[in-house]
Amino acid sequence: MKSIDEFYNDITYGSKSEGNSLLPNGIQKELGQFNVFNIRELFESFDEKPEIPYDSRSYYKISLIKGKNRVEYADKVICIEKNALLFTTPKIPYHYVPQDLNKLAGQFCVFTTAFFMKEKSGIDLDNVSVFQPEEHPVFEITDEEAGQIELIFNKIHVEINSSYTFKYDLIRNYVAELIHFGQKLQPSATLYCKHNSAARVASLFLELLERQYPIDSMRQRLELKTAKDFADRLSIHVNHLNKVLRETTGKTTTELISNRLINEAKILLKETDWNISEVAYSLGFDELSHFSHFFKKQTSLTALAFRK
Repeated sequence: MKSIDEFYNDITYGSKSEGNSLLPNGIQKELGQFNVFNIRELFESFDEKPEIPYDSRSYYKISLIKGKNRVEYADKVICIEKNALLFTTPKIPYHYVPQDLNKLAGQFCVFTTAFFMKEKSGIDLDNVSVFQPEEHPVFEITDEEAGQIELIFNKIHVEINSSYTFKYDLIRNYVAELIHFGQKLQPSATLYCKHNSAARVASLFLELLERQYPIDSMRQRLELKTAKDFADRLSIHVNHLNKVLRETTGKTTTELISNRLINEAKILLKETDWNISEVAYSLGFDELSHFSHFFKKQTSLTALAFRK
């Protein structure tokens, strides 16, 4: 998962700007991170056309997108012809693809959970509908709505460069205004492109599966363990995920999860000195007996016999 620091590294690496100039004044004194960018100005600062990889981010992002663009997430490809408001979350990876750099415009802000914690903002991000994996994160908007959103972003730009002591409290209010604006909108089905999604779903599933490994610490624990866990993260029905994976890999979702899990279990048993209970816990098993049954079913050996 890409961190906020990696985000700054990415845009600094290809940009003519100095890295420190991208950080707002006083942010080091603030808990968490927040920043705002003009899309056109940011893209023009690059020496070469930037690549925006399909990835998860550890931060939240709200974007006002203008011009012809394509957004890819889960099994969906969303075509933007004019204006859209986009909400992205650490819960699901996405890919943003500008279609015409000459007409690219808009603004976006990025912020971490720590910056927008409920104690400071009054909003619990985990319960905000526009940031839920099962919701549609892209909203088609009119020119008038785009103008209203642009005014909010402009106020954020002004405030972040001000010397006002409580400017980040005020910025949190502006971000809350963007969130409420999005929650009042209805997703437009007309945005979705015709697209054969089977290969994309399979690719995203395998990417999410591999991203959980390797297990390097006993404090690290698998988050996605079942077919439903993966389906929910990809915002698709578990039956659809299973059907797609059968068609593309010849295996069920559960078989693919189990194969990767047993491979990691073998590595941990051979390469670490963790006891079997610790191995089981790190792999997401709450009960040692469940892990023991799983391991023997997959290998015909007990975990202890395999370790010897």
